[in-house]
Amino acid sequence: MERNLQNGERLRPVDLARGHGLSTQAIRNYEEAGILPAAGRTAHGYRTYTSLHAAALRAFLALVPGHGHQTAASIMRAVNEGAAEEAFRLIDESHAELLDDRRTLQAVESALRDLAPTGASESEPTAVPEPGATFIGPLAGKLGIRPATLRKWERAGLVHPRRDPLTGYRVYDEADVRDARLAHQLRRGGYLLEQIAPLIAQVRAAGGLEPLEAALHDWRSRLSARGRAMLAGAAELEAYLREREPDRA
Repeated sequence: MERNLQNGERLRPVDLARGHGLSTQAIRNYEEAGILPAAGRTAHGYRTYTSLHAAALRAFLALVPGHGHQTAASIMRAVNEGAAEEAFRLIDESHAELLDDRRTLQAVESALRDLAPTGASESEPTAVPEPGATFIGPLAGKLGIRPATLRKWERAGLVHPRRDPLTGYRVYDEADVRDARLAHQLRRGGYLLEQIAPLIAQVRAAGGLEPLEAALHDWRSRLSARGRAMLAGAAELEAYLREREPDRA
């Protein structure tokens, strides 16, 4: 059902833009993208907005930090098209991703607690891996990655497997398995190989895991900031929904 969006005070594009440090072109772009409801027009063809558009803009800008620009835009389009359930599904997916990230961080922290300081083995290699050691295939399977990924990590200095003298196969000792586990968890946490390599090098050289504390603290802070941003976005979106449906407020 069509709603009259022109009730109340008329606002110009510049009126919406000023309070948020945006350009009037950005306002027009948001409208064309469906992030804002369609504007009314004056007799001369100029766009006019209302408090409803202002609420939509506040909701979108509040959603972006927690959900990202693309998802925030999709949420607003769904709401403006009357598909609130789709908007809620998108929000749920973002929360599920955040929860998965938190679980990944917890897994990393758990892995660190369980890892005893272990130095890389420099003993004479044997044809069969010593207890705690493994070959590339089984290790890749355990981590749920491809052997090619482990070879890439080796080139990046994350792991240092030795070669079996009889077969030439890579042999990953306990320290390599530990480093591969840490690399895998940190990659899932969004860290780049060039960021992970110095951390693992410090852990290996120091014989301890303290160098990762700063990275983990930063990771925790980013997750907390995103969670709080989602709360702020939810509050503004609820305000917008109430303004769209005044009879249900």
